[in-house]
Amino acid sequence: MLAALALPLITAATEVVELKLPKSDKIVVKFMFRNGSMCDPAGKQGLTDLTATVVAEGGTSKMTSSEIKDITYPWASGWSASIDKEVTVFTFEFHKDHIAKFTPIMTGLILDPRFAEDDFKRMHSNQQNYVDEVVRASSDEEYSKFALEDLLFRGTSYQHMVSGNSAGVGSITLDDVKSHYAKYFTRDNLTIGIAGNYSKDYLESLKAQMKKLPALTAKLPAPPVANRPAGLEVEIISKKEALGSAVFTGFPLYLTRKNDEFAALMVANSWLGEHRKSYSRLYQKIREQRSMNYGDYTYIEWYENGGSNMLPPPGVPRSANYFSIWLRPVQTAEGLKKQYEELSDINVGHAHYALRMALKEMQQLVDNGMPEEDFELTRDFLRSYMKLYVQTPSRQLGYLLDSKYYGRQDYIAEMDALLAKLTLKDVNDIMKKYWQTDNMYITIVTDDSEAEPLKESLLNNKPSPMAYSNALKSTLPEEILSEDKAVEVYPINVTKVTIVDSDNTFK
Repeated sequence: MLAALALPLITAATEVVELKLPKSDKIVVKFMFRNGSMCDPAGKQGLTDLTATVVAEGGTSKMTSSEIKDITYPWASGWSASIDKEVTVFTFEFHKDHIAKFTPIMTGLILDPRFAEDDFKRMHSNQQNYVDEVVRASSDEEYSKFALEDLLFRGTSYQHMVSGNSAGVGSITLDDVKSHYAKYFTRDNLTIGIAGNYSKDYLESLKAQMKKLPALTAKLPAPPVANRPAGLEVEIISKKEALGSAVFTGFPLYLTRKNDEFAALMVANSWLGEHRKSYSRLYQKIREQRSMNYGDYTYIEWYENGGSNMLPPPGVPRSANYFSIWLRPVQTAEGLKKQYEELSDINVGHAHYALRMALKEMQQLVDNGMPEEDFELTRDFLRSYMKLYVQTPSRQLGYLLDSKYYGRQDYIAEMDALLAKLTLKDVNDIMKKYWQTDNMYITIVTDDSEAEPLKESLLNNKPSPMAYSNALKSTLPEEILSEDKAVEVYPINVTKVTIVDSDNTFK
């Protein structure tokens, strides 16, 4: 972790999080507004995202975005906006030597956005294209994750993607953006974060500038409560020419980082399916031993853009939480048939088997607990690994802002202390308290040729024998083939299966 002068100062009255780094040449400023996509008005889903994008990328009333980029290019400065369900964060990074020149541009973007029609049209078009086309075409893995949130939070302000849906984005006008900015990007729901080598006078000046924002005129909505599945409720998204079956499954989890019990679930989760870690149980069983896919992971909170991020990014604190399992795409029957003549008579690919394996392994962990040796190793790994979350001033400041959101001072340090005193009994007891495999929502994005056979297989709890090529099967030890026989008939509590055409999602 970066060395700080002292514990981060969090002052409720001024809504400031400070991280003094006297030896740093870089200054990082973050403006966190508590107004994520759950503030989008009905029929205008995607408005917060578009508003923040126009503010960050549209210039100021005095300078166009192109003029700002031309001026700031030699300064090696940068800025961006990130939007999630409950917060919007603007991040600015610049060298301390340019503080006098860059600060007016930074504050100008937040306080005096340009809101030019041509900028709005360009950004609106990009966002419309994303919700209409890109989300369905670019990554079935991310697609399945958004689809699961649609199920978990259907009928609530969390249901739609942060980017919105097709009709919502299509209805947004520039006047909507201006109005939303005035209502929700206000001094009353703002927390300022600052890291680096800066003076007290500079911070006071920055705080004074931000007081120029208007007062909050709209009531912030309360975070929703996730829906509760009754059994395993499956939604299969049928997509033409899908390359595999992307599976994402989960259930409501009624604790977050603000709860001390979160530390125990971190250990259990890491052992079962730590993101991008080959030692975890599901990775070993599904990917390593059977060569079925890229990876298999579990999560005890939302993991932003897991396909690209090796480490969980800050800036996505959420009050409504859920557990999830991510099975990266496994092969369809159609895909297996094209590759291996010996598999020409199969009707369903690997999705049903992989789902059974994941639920079986999780339930065994809940029922039997972790081995003592694995507990110690996993806990020690996490205590070191979490320090990588805050390798840069920007990430460290981001986590401190998230900490404040959850009512903590320093999440990384506090979790380390909780992990240090954690016992195996704590982990096993808390798993039994919060984890189960009987009631989940499941989304599967798959090829249209797989949708109906997979639905029939799931609904009727049919055996799902693992389909290997002859070449691979000949290399597998008997214990794996024997385990396959148990997995293929492992009972799972499927109560509902619905097929949705990909073209009808996120409308």
